[in-house]
Amino acid sequence: MTMARDEYIFLIVLAVNFIVSVVYLIVGVVLVVPARASLADENGTEILYDNRRTYVIRFIEMILCPVIVPLFFLMGHLFYLFVFWREANLADVVFSKDRVKTNQKADEEVERNIIPLEEALLVNEKKDLRSVFVNVMREDIRSSLASITLALDSEDSETSHYAAAVLSDELNKFRMFVQKQLLEIREREHPDTECEELLVDYMDHILKQHIFSDHEQRKYVYEMAEVAELLYEKDASRITVERYEAVCLRILEMKDYENTAKWCRRMEEQYPEELSTYTCKLKLYFADQDREAFFHTLDALKKSDVIIDRETLELIRIFSTRRQ
Repeated sequence: MTMARDEYIFLIVLAVNFIVSVVYLIVGVVLVVPARASLADENGTEILYDNRRTYVIRFIEMILCPVIVPLFFLMGHLFYLFVFWREANLADVVFSKDRVKTNQKADEEVERNIIPLEEALLVNEKKDLRSVFVNVMREDIRSSLASITLALDSEDSETSHYAAAVLSDELNKFRMFVQKQLLEIREREHPDTECEELLVDYMDHILKQHIFSDHEQRKYVYEMAEVAELLYEKDASRITVERYEAVCLRILEMKDYENTAKWCRRMEEQYPEELSTYTCKLKLYFADQDREAFFHTLDALKKSDVIIDRETLELIRIFSTRRQ
């Protein structure tokens, strides 16, 4: 008697579970899904809602696991209604990329195993050399062309092949870009100086690594000086201290002391109290072996209010000692 009663109750529970599951499926598929889709179309905004497949999957789960699954879905829905019933107030939240600074944690394990490409070439371990070379290629290649040039003489043929391919590609890009920009600058007459500024900075970034042959290096240095001259004629105020220094040092490397002196004078007129103004003149007079002008500039630097960096301070100490 008790057994039959338990079976009867079990069958009633299954029947109620089945009815509830069917009603849930019909309401979800026939009413809820179309209503949410229609609301999304009317407002023109994206609304998250369960699709028909979701309701079918839940229906199967409710049939396979009676009572427990329906109660789980019911409790979850009630929890959502009572806890997340209000929309988040984002009025005071400002999403501005300018005000966001992402601090990435350093990968100490990777950084600990990184060595300079020059050291890897000296050690000449193929595994280390290739690993370092791959890491260099992942970064800004244009800043590492001088180091990549050293890899051309590597005993590892694969590394030297990659180095030659990378250098050839980057140098061709440089030649084509400079040629295109120079033609545009020479042909147009426009007060805008953006092209000249861009080209001077770009050429100096490559030329200071000394990766070209002597003939090409000299050619591009004077083309850089030509662009700087055009920039000076258009608007001298657009030539920053860094650009003056770049032009002076590149021309000085060509041992063209007269042109270097011209740019040093211009730099002094525009930026008389900058450290780079003094250091460029010191390098010029030292290379030209003009002892009197060198020590005159050195004394002027010591008496000025210019803040001296460690390298220049060491230079002053060395030559002050020699002078005595």
